[in-house]
Amino acid sequence: MAVQGDINLTRLGLDDHDYGLLTSTVNIIFHSAATVRFDEDLSKAIPMNVIAVESVIKLARDVKNLEALVHVSTAYANCDKYHIEEKIYPDPGNPFGVIQMSQAMNPTDLDDKEFTKKLIGARPNAYTFTKALAENLLESEGVGLPIAIVRPSIVSAAWREPIPGWVDNLNGPTGLIGGALKGIIRSILCRRDMVADMVPVDIPINLMCAVAWRVATQKEEKMRIYNCTSGTLNPFRWGEFEDWGRECMSMYPSKEIVWYPGGALTHNVNLHRFYQFTLGTLPAHLIDTVAKLTRKKPIMVKINSKLTKAMSALEYFTQNEWRWSMDNVVQLQDQLGEMDRKIFNFDITSVNWRQYVDTYVQGVRKFVFKEDESTIPDSKLNLKRMYYLDITVKALFWFMFCFLILIFSTRYRPSNNLM
Repeated sequence: MAVQGDINLTRLGLDDHDYGLLTSTVNIIFHSAATVRFDEDLSKAIPMNVIAVESVIKLARDVKNLEALVHVSTAYANCDKYHIEEKIYPDPGNPFGVIQMSQAMNPTDLDDKEFTKKLIGARPNAYTFTKALAENLLESEGVGLPIAIVRPSIVSAAWREPIPGWVDNLNGPTGLIGGALKGIIRSILCRRDMVADMVPVDIPINLMCAVAWRVATQKEEKMRIYNCTSGTLNPFRWGEFEDWGRECMSMYPSKEIVWYPGGALTHNVNLHRFYQFTLGTLPAHLIDTVAKLTRKKPIMVKINSKLTKAMSALEYFTQNEWRWSMDNVVQLQDQLGEMDRKIFNFDITSVNWRQYVDTYVQGVRKFVFKEDESTIPDSKLNLKRMYYLDITVKALFWFMFCFLILIFSTRYRPSNNLM
């Protein structure tokens, strides 16, 4: 049975009947509702990621037979540190003070970039800042409650469940794959040698179920933290993600592409911005201009702007890497029986990343772009045509460039005539 609620409202938007139903019948609470946008404004991140947690704690105290409350945080809540242990770190600010301030301030002033930067300190965005506040709120206000926290890193498409490759958004690496499949993204600011700390979405979900079992059956005074990451136990790197992704995109091309998929990862900021403008922004405006002239709906500038913004929010995490302790995760896995380990599999070492990237690309094509497998042969033919067009345009560009250089050097060649 489902009840209607809203984490942005008082008492989670629950009416008296539904609130009473939950407090009298629920035994386990999984709290995963939050804004997961890395570039979210404080005026939205604080209500959803902090105030809502306060409401969940109040609900948990009213539940008559509560056995476990599992809260989903993020492995990047403390990304201002290089080595992150399975523990709560000192809060980046007083949670209640931040809540009161957010409720008193005008949203425009609260979301001001300079103010946000000053408030969040060493953290890269409001998302990681508010997630850290929520953890401290759980520690201080959840005393006596059976609470545990699961911290996933970059959540990506499904590994096995509910369907291999399943994904329903363009957040994080999905946006990279989607933009590259369509030939829109030509450059990504990233270090190839950095660990791409992804976790398929079914890994943390299975872990959450196992954590709830442990909290309910093994009573402890201390709240346990579970770092759900891949880099510590089964690392792979952004360079491998690019190479494998490129291979898979040629095998499963998108039906409708703007240009031949290409581009590359670069850690040079200036070069990346140049590529963004010349290979992304400029072509998007040209395509929309043609669309307007032919009385079609111009959409490329809007799409390019959204993808550019999403990629900018990811840049901090594609240029850095961290070490996470995972003792609690490993210990929990050892405590499960053989059957439970199969049903609730959160063993990240079982993931074959090469196969997973293949599944991921197919999943973006199928579930995000809604493209059937039967269109792959025609898509490959179109990809081949776009390849030759790409080669031709590049050749013409270099010809014109060399031609202009030749004209320039001839016209301005110093004269050898003596006066």
